[in-house]
Amino acid sequence: MTGASAGIGAAAARAFAAEGARLVLAARGLERLTRFAEELRASGNEVAVVRADVSTDEGGRLVLETALDVFGGFDVWVNNAALHHRGPVLDLSPESLGDMVSANLRAPIVLTRLAVEHLRTRPEGGTVVQVASLAGFVPVPGSAVYSATKFGLRVFSLALDEELRVLPGPCVRVRLVSPGPVATAFLLDDLDRVADLTFSQPMSTAEAVASDIVEAAFEASDSGKIERTRPWRSGYLATLAYVWPRLGRWARPMLERGGRRMRERLRRAMDGQVT
Repeated sequence: MTGASAGIGAAAARAFAAEGARLVLAARGLERLTRFAEELRASGNEVAVVRADVSTDEGGRLVLETALDVFGGFDVWVNNAALHHRGPVLDLSPESLGDMVSANLRAPIVLTRLAVEHLRTRPEGGTVVQVASLAGFVPVPGSAVYSATKFGLRVFSLALDEELRVLPGPCVRVRLVSPGPVATAFLLDDLDRVADLTFSQPMSTAEAVASDIVEAAFEASDSGKIERTRPWRSGYLATLAYVWPRLGRWARPMLERGGRRMRERLRRAMDGQVT
């Protein structure tokens, strides 16, 4: 699992550990990742740790090779790592824009290719789970490139699952988990720069998203459920806004007003005030 030291990644690792899974956890920061791994090992779980920047080819291959060397293979691969530089496109450097594309789109595409190649050698196949976002359904001002990368990841994953479905041999599935706003440091530590539209939707917990990831990983191969959105109502609203862009533009001012009110409630709650 990539991006495993905090937030959704750490919650998913705990959820997989509760199912008895052996884990390969990857992140860029080794100290926090090592502490987390020791916590899981203390509960009797087998855990390997990889310090790697998966936005580079070398980092991605290191994670794969660790799984093969330590455990002899894997049945589930989770692409969770992501990068978000918030703000209007013209306020961001070309380097920052490129870094987001590398981390959020290029890396999971390359890692999925490597993971699928291995999973097709296993008699029972396996599953790749992509952590996408509702931002991949509709454009979010101030998050244009992030939205673009998550849209691209969704389209890539849906198309690849169709490609794999018709191949002979072991069944390899690609599944998507697309949450709206999640109460983690990824969002809350950057509160003032998050788009108003984001806060118009109900906030999920990392544990709830982790539950979706585990369900996607272990679901029956014939379930037909390729993508899970959370909250599900937000998923329907995002789909409507994608299919009818004018509807989305019409509703946006109202949603943004609600988002600003929610941001203020969150800020007061984080400051220890009564909401």
